[in-house]
Amino acid sequence: MIGFVVFGLVVGALARLIKPGRQRLGLLWTLLLGLAGSVIGGTVASALGTGDVFELNVLGAVVAIIAAVALIGVAESLAGRSRGRR
Repeated sequence: MIGFVVFGLVVGALARLIKPGRQRLGLLWTLLLGLAGSVIGGTVASALGTGDVFELNVLGAVVAIIAAVALIGVAESLAGRSRGRR
């Protein structure tokens, strides 16, 4: 479980490095979005038959990073929209 949290943080950090521009997300949001990306990546890899959801493999890691980049983009757009209303 701790390894999954650490991997989620790494995935979130890599996603922030890959996504261009400045992100206005804190460490907690980075961790949560990285964890969500890890679950998505593990689910996709498991559906393709490369292992279990919580098993670390290359395909799952790549999909996790891509999913985390997408989730960061969605979170930024939602945060920007809520800030614009104030």
